[in-house]
Amino acid sequence: MNDSPSRAATGGHASRSAADRIEMPQPVSEIVDILADMPGAVAVVLGGSRGLGRIDAASDWDLGVYYRGALDLTALGTRGVVYPPGSWGRVMNGGAWLRCGDAKVDVLLRDLDVVAQWSERARRGEYEVDALLGYLAGVPTYCLCAELASCRRLRGELPAPLSFPPELAAAAPPRWRFHRSFSLDYARMHAARGDVAGAGGQVAKAIMEEAHAIVCQQARWVLNEKRLIGAAGLDALQAHFASIPHQPAELVRWVDAVARELDARGGEPLAPPDSLAR
Repeated sequence: MNDSPSRAATGGHASRSAADRIEMPQPVSEIVDILADMPGAVAVVLGGSRGLGRIDAASDWDLGVYYRGALDLTALGTRGVVYPPGSWGRVMNGGAWLRCGDAKVDVLLRDLDVVAQWSERARRGEYEVDALLGYLAGVPTYCLCAELASCRRLRGELPAPLSFPPELAAAAPPRWRFHRSFSLDYARMHAARGDVAGAGGQVAKAIMEEAHAIVCQQARWVLNEKRLIGAAGLDALQAHFASIPHQPAELVRWVDAVARELDARGGEPLAPPDSLAR
């Protein structure tokens, strides 16, 4: 669920069912049964790299629990650290970190009513961006649509995933580029003061924001930032971080050089209304 950019989901049903047999360790299979039996649970899915078919023995098992109303997590209480709904914010919601034999299992909770709400907003080309630990550019609310479009259903039934809406493909890129320009402006302010960490951090954020703009323009769902820069074709910009100057004037020129490359690769930002500049 919470891993890398998914394959393009511009049409059709990208979510796969339990009919696609998935080999999993017995302890993980037992956890799937426990999750499916929790009062309030509607469906259990496999997400992350394993859900996308990227087989790596070292990968965690990301299990998503879609639910409606109240969810009784009592069955998980003795198996690891459990965070009830809302503990991780309105988008990431909550979950649990479990150890099942030799396997590490991350459980992610998803309220289907919340998923439906943000899916409808995404259909209209609307979304919001929340600050979230581990994210540079923030997490867009349409990531819930991306999860549903890329997961493998293990138990229960789910609504059909949303193909990337044309309205979102049109609205998101200029807005992400507004964020990109804002970050670069702040990078220059940090640079003028000789603040290397501040300038570098804002530049990295701007690159991530341009990457979001590119994949949205291509109508591709994205789960998170882990492989986003590569998916957007921006890996060449990594070289700018090999040697960051420390003198203010040189640091400003460094920021400007990255900004020119981003301008060349992307489009021009359009300032959204104040209510969207978040």
